Amino acid sequence: MRRIMDIAFNPALPLSGFVVGLLVGLTGVGGGSLMTPLLVLLFGFKPATAVGTDLLYAAITKSGGSWVHQRHGNIDWAITRRLALGSVPAAGLTLLLLAQLSVQGHGTTGLISVVLGVALLLTAISLFFRQRLLNLAKRRSTSADFPRRHVGGLTVLIGAIVGALVTVSSVGAGALGVTALTFLYPNLATRRIVGSDVAHAVPLTLVAGLGHWWLGTVDVLLLVSLLIGSLPGIALGAHFAARVPERALRGLLASVLLLIGGKLILA
Repeated sequence: MRRIMDIAFNPALPLSGFVVGLLVGLTGVGGGSLMTPLLVLLFGFKPATAVGTDLLYAAITKSGGSWVHQRHGNIDWAITRRLALGSVPAAGLTLLLLAQLSVQGHGTTGLISVVLGVALLLTAISLFFRQRLLNLAKRRSTSADFPRRHVGGLTVLIGAIVGALVTVSSVGAGALGVTALTFLYPNLATRRIVGSDVAHAVPLTLVAGLGHWWLGTVDVLLLVSLLIGSLPGIALGAHFAARVPERALRGLLASVLLLIGGKLILA
């Protein structure tokens, strides 16, 4: 009971949700990259609880983002379906594996921490080198050996990798998904790549989040506390997104994610 009261009346949780939501609105970096390590390192939640709660948090917040992208015609549903064809089954299989390993056990907790750290490092690298990857992809798209006929299968494979990674760590659906799609679809407008990735994240995080609920690793009061702060934060960040130096802010976030990822791996 004391634990519930602490969560319900801890103003730091909605405030953290607001700050993370603000950064997500400003930069587009997935909330899991920021929220999950914050819950683990600052508030002391078990990694499994932080991941499970953040997945449902992401499903709710990304649903609103997906609706906005759909209204503006930013979603390529063929790409979204290919990603989901790989990610949703991979999420289901990963959940079954976590259930077999006892998700709250000491060994599994260590595994989740390491996977989370690796996912954060990959996210940071993708933020640092996104523009270089985009330029490389555009050069490859003009060459004869660019594997256009394999793009569909590779998209499904990327979806499966992201699905497994997100289910274990709640990180990867945003920055990593966008980077992979940018490389596979270099001639597609950035807004449609982002919109397709956001739309794909909704079913993925919902399935993974409900699976974690089944595993008992979702804290409902924590979820509500984070949403209270993050929803206005995302709206405010999106409003001011065009007025901030996004490139510099992304570099700063990438540096922070490198430090956090290293700490989780070496802990």
